[in-house]
Amino acid sequence: MSSINTLYHTVKYLRYKQINYRVFYLVRGKVKKIFGIRYAYNMNSNSSDIYLKPSITTDGLYDQVNHFTFLNISHAFGIESIDWNYPKYGKLWTYNMTYFDFLNQSTISKNEGTRLINDFIEQITNIKDGMEAFPISLRAVNWIKFLVKYKIKNQKIDNSLYAQYYILLNNLEYHLLGNHLLENAFSLLFGAYYFKDEKLYTKSQELLISELNEQILDDGAHFELSPMYHQMMLFRVLDCINLVSNNKWKNDDLLKFLIKKASVMLGWLDVMTFRNGNIPLFNDSANKIAPTTKELQKYASILDVDIDKISLSSSGYRKYTSEIYELVVDVGNIGPDYILGHAHADTFNFELYVNEIPIIVDTGTSTYNIGNRRAIERSTLAHNTVCINKLNQSDIWGGFRVGKRAKIINLIEKDTFISATHDGYSSIKAYHTREFIYEHDMIQIIDRIDSEFKYNCMAYIHFHPNIQFEKKDFSVFLDNLSMEFIGCSNLIIEEYLYSNEFNKTSKSKCLAIYFDTKLITKIAINNRNMI
Repeated sequence: MSSINTLYHTVKYLRYKQINYRVFYLVRGKVKKIFGIRYAYNMNSNSSDIYLKPSITTDGLYDQVNHFTFLNISHAFGIESIDWNYPKYGKLWTYNMTYFDFLNQSTISKNEGTRLINDFIEQITNIKDGMEAFPISLRAVNWIKFLVKYKIKNQKIDNSLYAQYYILLNNLEYHLLGNHLLENAFSLLFGAYYFKDEKLYTKSQELLISELNEQILDDGAHFELSPMYHQMMLFRVLDCINLVSNNKWKNDDLLKFLIKKASVMLGWLDVMTFRNGNIPLFNDSANKIAPTTKELQKYASILDVDIDKISLSSSGYRKYTSEIYELVVDVGNIGPDYILGHAHADTFNFELYVNEIPIIVDTGTSTYNIGNRRAIERSTLAHNTVCINKLNQSDIWGGFRVGKRAKIINLIEKDTFISATHDGYSSIKAYHTREFIYEHDMIQIIDRIDSEFKYNCMAYIHFHPNIQFEKKDFSVFLDNLSMEFIGCSNLIIEEYLYSNEFNKTSKSKCLAIYFDTKLITKIAINNRNMI
């Protein structure tokens, strides 16, 4: 019964279009298999000369013949050919190989890049994951960037690329929506300009306008609420601005629209980024996947795109700063109900930096592979918030699914504090309210559990691996701050695995703070540099 309830609360939020296309693609795939129908992998094409300013490079993915490194995992193929279906390290690794991001490396030569493209084309009829819509979208843009950079005119490559664009056009990711459909749209724009194809342009323009209007919130955040995915989507928007502004093919308002979206996205990212350049690792976020904030700001400057000044609002994130500290808190819903694949059960999570050094951190994301590690990293226990009876606030499951989810039911915000209540524990008739009170050198966090029943309540605080601290009674002491827990019944030091990059973990310490119905956490910060 529990699994049926979870499935119900997962499916009921899906949009009709998602369900319709899931069924349509499933039935169409079976029919094509029965009748042996296959897509054309080669189409007559006529590419045009386009110009692009240098974009952001991606180094370290390819360092010798047929030797790749993705997600901190390296693999060397034989010198003659590459297995583009290589499955050993999971689907995301295989996806990354077929994205061809390595073509953007400053060190890759014209001949080597061309050889790798041709190797893929030679095997294309047997490639599986790499011929899905998402990798086609990313790969097509990377091929075009490479071809333009080296002024390559190769009919074989163009014909394959054109055919892949029409495979993409027939498999747009309406069944997923979100960043996947947006990636499809970005890529179609590149294909439209490269081949001067009206059909590709019409669809890309339609999707870009509708999806960016929906997916970019009023405060500039990408609506899946992952700072990493925000950086990725902003990078694509800037690339599209590069394309449209430097190639006068169409005379419409798309360029102005893209610049407007990029400016507000830059504004949100500027506010969310810590002074040392780090982003909060909220939801599915990791370093060394997307371009850094500094790289994106530099690229925007080259393209004459300004950064809007924004105030955090609709994203649910808030940031409080003094000369000493930076505090980013999450007081919003976990994401758009119909696409929560990258969401975590982390309502009221927060990160704290002092003198540009990470102190309290999100535990991060090390894998997308479905299993115990993925489940732990998405769980409430893995975040700096309150867990009741070791239950998740939101019912995360299956790697990328969410059943019943926590909702913000009350939010009060004033100059020196913010208070919010969520209903993630309403199934056990409990409600969690968290209040942040912030001063120049003091932060107070007040947690209240409203329920007629008594539960085991635990607030978790995860420290960065470089942080050392001492525990004394119901307080802990760091080099430049102290933390006192009022209302605490037991204070336990536990170990956890911190991951700020994929497939990289390091042991660190966290606090499990037990309390009954109310906990006051006082963080006093000294204004001196850490040792």
